[in-house]
Amino acid sequence: MGIVNQEAIKQFQLLLEKADEPLKNSFKNVHQGYPAEALERFLKARDWNLGKAHKMLIDCLQWRMQNEIDNILSKPIIPDDLYRAVRDSQLVGLSGYSKEGLPVIAVGVGLSTFDKASVNYYVQSHIQMNEYRDRVVLPSATRKYGRYVGTCLKVLDMTGLKLSALNQIKLLTVISTIDDLNYPEKTDTYYIVNAPYIFSACWKVVKPLLQERTRKKIQVLQGCGRDELLKIMDYGSLPHFCRREGSGSSRHSDNGIADNCFTLDHPFHQDLYTYVRQQAESLETAQLTKEGSFHVRFPEPNPDDAEIARTIESEFQKYGNKNGLSKSMSNLRVNGS
Repeated sequence: MGIVNQEAIKQFQLLLEKADEPLKNSFKNVHQGYPAEALERFLKARDWNLGKAHKMLIDCLQWRMQNEIDNILSKPIIPDDLYRAVRDSQLVGLSGYSKEGLPVIAVGVGLSTFDKASVNYYVQSHIQMNEYRDRVVLPSATRKYGRYVGTCLKVLDMTGLKLSALNQIKLLTVISTIDDLNYPEKTDTYYIVNAPYIFSACWKVVKPLLQERTRKKIQVLQGCGRDELLKIMDYGSLPHFCRREGSGSSRHSDNGIADNCFTLDHPFHQDLYTYVRQQAESLETAQLTKEGSFHVRFPEPNPDDAEIARTIESEFQKYGNKNGLSKSMSNLRVNGS
C-alpha cells in the first residue's frame, strides 16, 4: 500500500473518532478487529476520495442502526419449512475455500425463482448471509490461514437464465443496492459459468458501462469453468455445477446433499441456521415463533443503473427479445459485495 493510501486511512480513522458511540460500536461488527482494512474497502469503493468514503461509511453505520442489522443474526426465519422454502428458491451457499483461504460463494443465478416467500424474507436471508460471512466465516478463515482474510470469491451459475427466472426486478435491485452501499469490496473475483448466449450478448453491452475496478473483478469462463477454477481451488471446493462439463446447476446434486451447497441440509446452511437459532435463544427471543419477516428499509437504487438498463433494453430490442428480459438483466449487477 502506498504512502498516500496509508495517509488516507489515517485521516479516515481520525474522522471516525468524531462519530457517535453507537456508530462506533456498530463499526466493530463491520471490521471484526481489522478497522484499517475495513476503512480501506470504503475508500476503494469511492476511488480513495476521503470525503465520499466517510459519508458512505457513516450512511452505512446509520443504516445498520436504523434497521437493527447488528441484531439480525438473532432473528431466525421460522418455522423451518419457511426457511427451507427460501433456500430452495434463493440458490446460494458456501462450497469451500480457495487455495489462498478465500471462501467460495456459489450462486445459482439462473435457477433462483424467489417465488416461495415475500421479498422481505429474501432480503433478510441475504443480509444474514452477509453478516455471517463477515462475523463468522471470514474471521474463522483468518485464524485458520494465519493471515487476514477479508474477501470471498463468487461463482455465478447462469444455467437456466430465461424470461421466467428473471421477473424479480425489485428484489434483485434491492439486494444489489444493499451490497453496493453497505458491503463494498467484499468480493475479490466474480467467476461467471454456464453462460447461455443470451447472457453473452448482454455482457458485451454491459461491460463497457461498468467501472474499471468492477470490470477487472469479473471473469466469464468457458462452460462450467472447472479447469480454470481448479487452478485456484481444490476439487472438493468446486460448486457442484462446476464439477463436470454439461452438468449445469441443479437444486439437487447427483452426488447428494454433501455436494449441493444450496440446500438447507448442506453443512454450511445447517451451521448458519443453528448459529442464528442459538443467538436468538441467548437473547430469550426464541419464544417469538410467530411468522413475521425482519423488515429492512430498502435503499434507493444507484442512478447509474438506469443508463445500463436503457442500454440493455435498446440492445435486446435488436435481438427481438421482450422487454421483461432486458429490464431484469439490468439488475443482475455484480458491483459491491
